Formats: sequence, structure tokens, C-alpha cells
Amino acid sequence: MSAPSSRRPSAAPFSWRNLCYQGALLALLGGLLFYIAGNVQSNLQAKGIASGFDFLLQPAGFAIGEGVFPYTAGDAYWQAFLLGIENTLRVSGLAILASMLIGSLLGLGRLSNNLLVRGVCTAYVEIFRNIPLLLQLLACYALLTALLPGIDEAWQFGHIYLSKSGLALPVPQWLDGHWQIDYPQRHRFAIAGGARLTPEFLALFLGLSLYTSAYLAEVIRAGLESVGKGQREAAAALGLSHAQTVRRVILPQALRVIIPPATNQFSSLIKSSSLAITVGYPDLVSIANTSLNQSGRAIECITLILLTYLLLSLLLSGLMGMFNRRAQRWAS
Repeated sequence: MSAPSSRRPSAAPFSWRNLCYQGALLALLGGLLFYIAGNVQSNLQAKGIASGFDFLLQPAGFAIGEGVFPYTAGDAYWQAFLLGIENTLRVSGLAILASMLIGSLLGLGRLSNNLLVRGVCTAYVEIFRNIPLLLQLLACYALLTALLPGIDEAWQFGHIYLSKSGLALPVPQWLDGHWQIDYPQRHRFAIAGGARLTPEFLALFLGLSLYTSAYLAEVIRAGLESVGKGQREAAAALGLSHAQTVRRVILPQALRVIIPPATNQFSSLIKSSSLAITVGYPDLVSIANTSLNQSGRAIECITLILLTYLLLSLLLSGLMGMFNRRAQRWAS
């Protein structure tokens, strides 16, 4: 019997009629959007409501309590939006890394032969996966503000301080032509120096990480279980060690199952970070809401929010798609 052909199926033949249909559909959608935009613009002008994105160049007039970039109330709206995007990316990126680590450990624990380990991991997954994220964020914020001590009694772990004002960490900085470590110093009424993570940031980070890791644990468990037992037995028959079996046999095949749903979870985490407004963290949605109230440009602010999250999701999907293609080549 001849071996099956490995050739890819040929592409559909080119058709001018299909091209005309697609062009007509795009033209129809473009005309509809143009009509809606014109109608909205006419109604706004009739009611004397200012519109347009020119407000982005005007002074924002409000302060933002957290961010990496320097910002003052006299800066423009576009700088406030940029700081909001930076805050969103910062908490989302760190939460993705933390949820990957926790989810991987939980996924392996779910497959453990130890009954206690398997039971604890299963209980974690079922609890955090079945409690709404909003409630988890509120619970994290309430616990942080209620249990942590004041600044004068801050918990100290080396050069790290944890109190109701947040987490103070050493941070490298470029000074006098070389890198130096800026250590936080505790004073009577404040902790000066270093980098500070506010309780709002910590609550959002913990909530997103714990919630997403429960879903990632099931994704990773399913991916590992998708590799048949015969694959492990064949690797053992070839004399491969356990580490070689995981690296060369199990992991390449499991990644094909893990990456697509993990991408969905990462995208969901970024979009769920918009709940930051419930704990007072100044993310994109929070700053856009303040800008909306200050400027009255509701449509413009909402449009910026929609476009930003759309671009972030598309960028994440593209990067994970590249990683998935590399994993496919690795497994083949």
C-alpha cells in the first residue's frame, strides 16, 4: 500500500465573481460606517456638543497616583492615556507571568500520584475558577488593607517593606554614569526611595493571577494528558531519561494542545484588567473614565478604549501564533 501523500491541498481557483462580491460587501460596510459617523456628527453639532480628538492635546487637569513615566496634572490628555496603557500592560504582563508559573505547578500537581497534593491542587482550581473575578478582586483589596500593618510597623524582608501603603522594593537606577541600587528607607511617617507597588496594584495583580492560574492549570493538565501513555513507554524503551522524555517527547506534543487555549486565557486576562476601576487602580479604563467626565468626549474616549484593547488582543494573538508555529515545527 502506498504511503499517503504529504502534499498540501491546492488553493481554490481565482474567481473575479467572488472578488466582486467581497468588494461590494466591503463597500457596503464602509458606506454604513460612514453614514453612522456622519449622522452622529450631525446630531452632536445640532445639540452643541463638541466632538473630535483634538481634546487629546489639551491639559488633562487631573493627577494620576501611579505610573512609571513622569506625569503631572498639567500634561495633555494623550499623556494620561499613554500612562493608563502603561499601567494596564504592567499589571497584565506581570499577572500573565505569575499565572503561567502558578498554573504550571497546579497542572502538574493535578497529575501527581500523591493524594494530598492532587487534592489541594484540585480544591484550588475549583474554588478560584468558580468565584467571580470581581469578588476576588474586592476580597484581595479588603484583605490587603485590613491585614497589613501601618508604615511605622511595616513588615521588613531584607530591603523589602510591606505595609498598608504597598510594597517597597529596591530598584536599579542610572546615576553618575553607572547603575546603582536605590534601596527603600523606612522613616517615621513614610518609606522613601526604591520602587513602590500600591495596594491597588497588588490587589489587581493577585486577583488576576489567582483567577487565571486556575484555568491555565486545567489547560496544562489537559495538554499533558493528551500525550498517550504509549509515547512514554516508547521513550523508555529507547533508553531516554525522564528529563529527555519530557523535553523531546511529551512537551513538544503537549504544547500543540496547550498554546491555543492558553492564548485565550492571556487575552481574557488583559481584558479583565479593565476591572481595575473597582479597586481604584489607574488603568486605561479608569483614566479614560476620568477623561470622559472632564472633557465630555464620551464617544472619543470609548473609541480609544475599544481600539486599545483590540490592538492589544491582536498583538498578543500574533505573538502567540508565532510561538505556536515554532512549537508545531518542534513537534514535527
